[in-house]
Amino acid sequence: MQPSRIKILAVALLLSRASLGAEGAPDGGPGTWQSHKYTFQFLGFTSTYSCDGLAAKLRIVLLAAGARPDVKSVPGACASGFGRPDKFARADLTFYTLTPADSGTAAGAGAQGVWRPVTFAARQPWDLALGDCELMEQFRQQVLPMFTTRNVVSNTTCIPHQESGSNIDLKFDAFTAVPGKKHASAGSGGPS
Repeated sequence: MQPSRIKILAVALLLSRASLGAEGAPDGGPGTWQSHKYTFQFLGFTSTYSCDGLAAKLRIVLLAAGARPDVKSVPGACASGFGRPDKFARADLTFYTLTPADSGTAAGAGAQGVWRPVTFAARQPWDLALGDCELMEQFRQQVLPMFTTRNVVSNTTCIPHQESGSNIDLKFDAFTAVPGKKHASAGSGGPS
């Protein structure tokens, strides 16, 4: 190979690495578990949930977003009985999210983490439908900030009182535990 071609290849390689920016940064590392407790009150126009239905749906969304598998999502105090739609459905959430560890954090205080792309759309996860549009808007505003995320892109559009024209489109990278590994628990949350 000619010296001029080697120089051109070297410069191209350096430029491609420089253009990676944050993407070229390590894609994981040690993390610590952060505990979260939150009462989620659904207020929407299009869909109505029972309190137990809301709790079940939120558990699916929390797990898909990268929460530790020991998520607790229980029906809140509702005026309607079990399985009956309630305009003011509530769910009490207890869950853990992974945060990148500080350099001074003791080993074994959490789990090995990686940045994982997450996408929410109609039927992604499977149980998510267009009627859940307002739920996903509220999740993005109220619960997603409790996760360690980057590159959040939300093109969700909800039209009150109708599914037609609504669109669930929420994408982000979440710092989550490496799949398939046992993780040290935080506090009394128990192992996952």
